[in-house]
Amino acid sequence: MVDDELAELRRRRMEQMQRQAMDQQGMEEEAARQQQIDAQVRAALMEILEPEARERLNTIKLTRPEFAKAVEQQLVMLAQSGRVRQRITDEQLKALLAQLTPSKKEFRITRK
Repeated sequence: MVDDELAELRRRRMEQMQRQAMDQQGMEEEAARQQQIDAQVRAALMEILEPEARERLNTIKLTRPEFAKAVEQQLVMLAQSGRVRQRITDEQLKALLAQLTPSKKEFRITRK
């Protein structure tokens, strides 16, 4: 009986270790896939953005990463659809950012 219980414990532990190895391998594959996608996005941005515009986008990425990611995706989609015929300048990027930035609400405080 003790041998059967020990064998069962070993079998369960082996299955658990195999599942963990599979999960880790899946996470590594996902990380590699994400790195490949990021590299493709960077390459596309290098082609469609002027250096000044790329620098501006990198600065935005430092302060607002989610917004910068959305802008990058928008730019890549525009390029893939063929709507970008020439490289985007800093001024054009500013205009695009102004369109994508949500309007801020103004609050007025009056003191009596």
